[in-house]
This record gives sequence, C-alpha cells and structure tokens, in this order.
Amino acid sequence: RERRCAARGASSCRSTRLGAAGVGRCARPRERCCCARLCWHSGARSGRTALVAAAALPFADAMKTVNIRGSLMQQANPKGTGSMAAVIGQNLDAHLIRNSIQDLSIDVANINSAEQVVISGRSDAMEAAENRLRAAFGNDPGFRFVPLNVSAPFHSRFMACIRDAFRDALHQIAERLNPEKARRVTSNVTGGFHGGRKDGLIEALTAQISQSVRWRENMQALTERAAVIFEIGPHRPLRNFFAGMGVTCRSVPRM
Repeated sequence: RERRCAARGASSCRSTRLGAAGVGRCARPRERCCCARLCWHSGARSGRTALVAAAALPFADAMKTVNIRGSLMQQANPKGTGSMAAVIGQNLDAHLIRNSIQDLSIDVANINSAEQVVISGRSDAMEAAENRLRAAFGNDPGFRFVPLNVSAPFHSRFMACIRDAFRDALHQIAERLNPEKARRVTSNVTGGFHGGRKDGLIEALTAQISQSVRWRENMQALTERAAVIFEIGPHRPLRNFFAGMGVTCRSVPRM
C-alpha cells in the first residue's frame, strides 16, 4: 500500500513567513517512492507557495502575482486607517468572536487554531472590538488581545475593492495554471482542497484577498489525507497544534 505524506509551508502571526512547501520524504526506496505523486500541500495566506510546490503555478508567475497583489493591497486603503489584532485564548470560538463584532467595521481575518484568531478592519473600531471580546472571554485566564504591526486591514471587507483588478491579473496567467495539480493544495477560502477547475482556482485566489483564512480547517483537511506532516520554514509553530490532533509533524527549518 502506498504511503501518503504531506508537505506544507507553515505560518502564523508569531512566525516568519515561509518559502515554498516541499515534497515530504518517504521511507520507500527512491525508485519506488511515490511521494511526488501523492504529496499534499498547504500554504499560508494566499497559498501561492504551496501551488508552486505542487507544480500548479509557475514560480515566475507566482512572483509576478505576489508583486501585483501586494501593490493593490497597499492602495486599497489610506495609510493608518486599517489594522489587525490577534485574539489569543483557550478553545476560542470563532463564531462567538464574529458575532461579538458583527456590527463593527471589523472582520475575522484568520482562524489559525483553537488558541488564535486574527481580526482585521478599521483602526478606529479596534478598541470597541477589544472591549467586547474581553467581555465575551472574560473567564478565560489566558485571554490576550495583541495588536499587530501591519500596514493594512488584510483579509477583510476593506480589500474587496481590489478583487476585480487581481482577478484580471490572474486571467493573464491562466493558460499556465494547472488546476488538476492544484487539487492537492488546500484553499484558504474553503478550508478544503481546490476543486480542479481553472475558473474555480482563479476565483478562490481572488476571494482570499477579502475573506477569512480558514487555516485550522486546512490543517484538518491535510490530516485526513496524510500520514505525516512536514512543516517547512523557520520556527516550529505547528508541532503542538498537530500533536493535539494526534498527528506527527516533522519540522524542516531549512532546505
């Protein structure tokens, strides 16, 4: 029986952004190793590193779209009007967080784990959001509200204005996308794997600009298909995360 493995890029608000996810090593002899065919991938934020690792997106096009996406996101909001914060605690309920701030100009940006959820939105609404969340999670002794040093309200409704421009940029490289290989890469928008359609891949990459990153669901999706998880990049933010799920996570700090 062929052994399945997963390789992934790891990220959280407390870690350095990582490079491309690589292919996990298999114990089988090199001539019989099937990891390149059976490897599953996941990447932080937009997931472009994972798409490159899976050969679903050429490296040159990934760099081009990174530059375009970054420029558009910086232009989306006047400097100083947006901010983000990490909500840290024990067994955080993302739905409770969302309901607590639903009438504020704040969105849930990242559901990283049961201990960390990131919110994003207008700077002038962050204080109200903090007060409400402290009240909602007042019984949690480990609760913390940590403002993040960012330049814009990423993964919030305030990025929706640039979606059309970014979609146009993706259509310019559409002929070089490989949606079939993207089926082995998780989507930060859906929390599961990409569906294998080129139009669906473009829409998912576009939507993640202004929607929540469902990182925790991505990791759960990986564990359903992989026997071993490889965490590629500096630091080891996910070892304990996977240990709590009864899954082995092997760290690869450098390639």
